[in-house]
Amino acid sequence: MDFMRANKLPARLSLCLFGLLLTACCRTDQTTCATTSKTDAGSSDGSASNARFNQPNAIAVDAGGNLFVTDTANNTIRKITAAGVVSTLAGNAGNADGSGPQARFSQPGGVAIDAAGNLYLADTLNHTIRKVTAAGAVSTLAGSAGQAGQADGTAANARFNQPWGVTRDSAGNLYVTDSGNDAVRKITAAGVVTTLAGAAGNPGNADGGGARAQFNFPRGIAIDSAANLYIADTNNNTIRKLGQSGDVTTLAGTAGAAGSNDGSGQRARFSQPHGVAIDSAGNIRVSDTGNQLIRNVSLTGVVSTLAGAAGITGDTDGSGNHARFNQPMGIATDTANNIYVADTGNNLIRKVTPDGQVSSLLRSGDSSSCLCLFKF
Repeated sequence: MDFMRANKLPARLSLCLFGLLLTACCRTDQTTCATTSKTDAGSSDGSASNARFNQPNAIAVDAGGNLFVTDTANNTIRKITAAGVVSTLAGNAGNADGSGPQARFSQPGGVAIDAAGNLYLADTLNHTIRKVTAAGAVSTLAGSAGQAGQADGTAANARFNQPWGVTRDSAGNLYVTDSGNDAVRKITAAGVVTTLAGAAGNPGNADGGGARAQFNFPRGIAIDSAANLYIADTNNNTIRKLGQSGDVTTLAGTAGAAGSNDGSGQRARFSQPHGVAIDSAGNIRVSDTGNQLIRNVSLTGVVSTLAGAAGITGDTDGSGNHARFNQPMGIATDTANNIYVADTGNNLIRKVTPDGQVSSLLRSGDSSSCLCLFKF
C-alpha cells in the first residue's frame, strides 16, 4: 500500500502544477483568454467568422444599422446586416455597368448612401463615380472608365483621376476628393461636374478659395449639417475645411510635419490620414492611417486620440490605447455615434464606441493561446 501511495504522488503533484499554470493563465483580473486572430483575406459571404474581406477600404451606414463596404481588392460592394450577415451586393473586376456580379469595378474607394438605400462610390482606378441601387444595379454617374483626366462637364464628358472620397448633401449633390487631381469636385443631382477647390497638377498646401487652394492627394471627405466639408489631406498630414464661402482653411495638423501629437490646430500631428466622418454631436472622426489610430477633431481644431497606439500595428480589441489597428482607412458613424472602421491591413471591420471601446464585428478564426477552462 505504501508503495502504491508513493507511485501516486508524482501524478498528484503534476495535477497541482497544472492547476497552478491554469491559475497563472486565467487570473481573476483577466476577462478573456489571450487570442491569436487570423485575419486572412478572402471573399466569402456568411455570418461571423465565416465571412472574409480583402482590403476593405470604405464604409457607409444606413438608418437601420446596415453597413456597406467597398471591398477593394475583391472589387466588390459588400453588405453587413445589423445581425452580422455578410452578402455581396455587386461587383467583380473590370469596368462594366450591370446588376450584381455582372457589374465591374476597379479598386473602389469611398462610399456614401442616401435615404432610399442607393450607394454612391468612387470607382478609383476606373476614374468614375458609380451608383449602386439597393437591389445591386450599378450605373456610371460621371466620368469615363479608363479615361483619367481633369475636365468638368456633364456625366461621361467629365474626367477624374483616382477619385477616392465621396459624401452627399441633403439636396442630392455629391462631393468627391479627386485624389490624383489634388482637387475637390462637386456633382449635382443632374450629373454636372465642377471643381470647387484645388487645381489639377498643382499639389501643395495653400489655403484660399477655388484654384488658389492646394491639396496633396486628399482622400476622405465628410459634410456637416451646415454644409461645410472636411477633408483628410493625406499627403499633407492635415485636416482641411472647405466652407460654404468656398474658402479652404487648415483645421488641424501642419503640412509636411508627420507625427502623432494631440493638441490644438497646428500643434497637432497626423500621419497619412484617410477617412473622415462626422457624428451627430459634431465630432470629426479621423482614421489616422500611418499612425494606426482613430482620432477626434473638434470643430475648433482640438485633436485627441480615441483608440489605438501610435506606430503599433495589430488586431487587438480593447479600450483606448489597448486596441490595435493595421492601416485603418474608411470610417463612418451611426445614429448612436458608434464609429465603424475599415481596418484594411487586417481585413476586418471594427467598431469603436464613443468612449473608445474597440471590437471586431466579424472576427475570423480566433484561437486561444492558453487553456482557460476555469476562472480563478
